[in-house]
Amino acid sequence: MKRIISIALFTMLTAFASAQTYVCPPCNGPSCDTLTFTQPGKCPHCGMKLIKKEEEIKKLNVCFYLYDGIEVLDFAGPLEVFSYAGCNISIVSKTTDPLRAQGVLKVLPTYSIENAPPADIFVTFGGNDDVAANDPEVIKWIQSRIPDTKYFMSVCTGAFILGKAGILDHKTVTTFHNSIENLRKALPNSTVLADKRFVEDGNVLTTAGISAGIDGALHLVEKLRGHDAAIQIAKQMEYDKWVPGEGLVVKK
Repeated sequence: MKRIISIALFTMLTAFASAQTYVCPPCNGPSCDTLTFTQPGKCPHCGMKLIKKEEEIKKLNVCFYLYDGIEVLDFAGPLEVFSYAGCNISIVSKTTDPLRAQGVLKVLPTYSIENAPPADIFVTFGGNDDVAANDPEVIKWIQSRIPDTKYFMSVCTGAFILGKAGILDHKTVTTFHNSIENLRKALPNSTVLADKRFVEDGNVLTTAGISAGIDGALHLVEKLRGHDAAIQIAKQMEYDKWVPGEGLVVKK
């Protein structure tokens, strides 16, 4: 009798396992996100490890704050990373008027500071950062988002924008190598480090210039989505510069 029950239980569990649905973690890939699989393994399109559908991860909302004169790669690199990670990315500026990145690339913001949705991650970037850092209305708006934002991130001299909002006070941070001394003057109560690709201090992540923003974004993805997800994204981007654990994580 016990043997019959054991066989029946094994058959039931086997049938349950075979009925499981597996999906690719959200990566915004048109060939990935709508597919389902009946067996574990890797996605044939992006190579990411399949997960059970009931374990599917909630998409993170990311706010990119842009302004006229922004550095292209500062935001384009992290945008690529967060997009592959399946995040919902909102492009926000003070208004929805067209802006130009480095005076060349025309960008149309989707939202203004009047209607931008809440975000889990808020990111600022370098370039002509004074446009945002010296605008009291923009700084006040950024400060209003502090209670509902899980992580703040800056790339290059975008640190000056977060600094003006008080978000970098008493933190250990970094920025573009040519702006280290200026940031030290702007943030006398903070520790500003040179020669770091990125620095994570609590819920704030600051990166060095331009391409270092990709490293910072991958670090956040690794933290929130896991090591395998970040590695697969780096491979997909053919970004072999990234060395996991290369930045500084401040321990408190």
